[in-house]
Amino acid sequence: MPGDPSAPMSFTLCSLNLNGIRSAGRRGFSEWLERTRPDLLALQELRAWPEQVPADLRAPAGYSSRWLCAEKKGYSGVGLYSRPPVDRYAPGVGLAWADAEGRVLRADLGELSVISAYVPSGSNSEERQVRKMAFLDHLREFADALLAEGRPAVICGDLNIAPTALDIHAPKRNEKNSGFLPEEREWFARLLESGWVDVPRRLRPDEVGMYSWWSNRGRAREKDLGWRIDHMLTTPGLAELAEDAWIEKDAGLSDHAPVWVRFRWPEGEAPPAGSGSHTR
Repeated sequence: MPGDPSAPMSFTLCSLNLNGIRSAGRRGFSEWLERTRPDLLALQELRAWPEQVPADLRAPAGYSSRWLCAEKKGYSGVGLYSRPPVDRYAPGVGLAWADAEGRVLRADLGELSVISAYVPSGSNSEERQVRKMAFLDHLREFADALLAEGRPAVICGDLNIAPTALDIHAPKRNEKNSGFLPEEREWFARLLESGWVDVPRRLRPDEVGMYSWWSNRGRAREKDLGWRIDHMLTTPGLAELAEDAWIEKDAGLSDHAPVWVRFRWPEGEAPPAGSGSHTR
């Protein structure tokens, strides 16, 4: 249990697209957070400004929190909630329209960097798909620069891409749909080739049905006809410390599910200050 000095020391990261923090609040987000207590929580699609939500959602007890909101109310937005102290936050990915939509937020905690990222959907129109690919180009440059820093880092978030046929319930039927287009999967593959590690898939290489999002149509959730589009990508050294990863399908907070990774710190080394011991 957290705080037990005899328990193995670990550090948990969780990523969740809320599809609106006010909606998630009505579905029990505060109670879920109090029960699960991730050390660091990366949020996407807040769809609110801080002054529009109660304090228990905006700044939960025991966490420091930072939001990067879209200029447009009720749209997009990312956030990071951290139990360990954060040294600095850095917003944006260097693309003006995307930064105005609140799509990337970085936090540095000691030697560790954590990024919450929300890639635009391209499913509404051809124009939106073009913008999505432009954003992915900038995100790739951002990821390359982060990798070059040589520090442990993790990119958490809704990347709106199912990278392989194992990550989607009907791959053949979706080959021409945004989120599973060949050029999107190629982008993801190139990211891995550059050095980033898809930790959940590395730990569960053959697991079928490891989905994090379900359409609201056709009873997809009930039938578990989903997509794995929410990801946890880490630098190689950090990936070596990952001991477990899972998707919390029954959380019931959103049309997305929380994605979790637990890192075990080597004996004699401490995880970021303020983290605790955790068991799944």
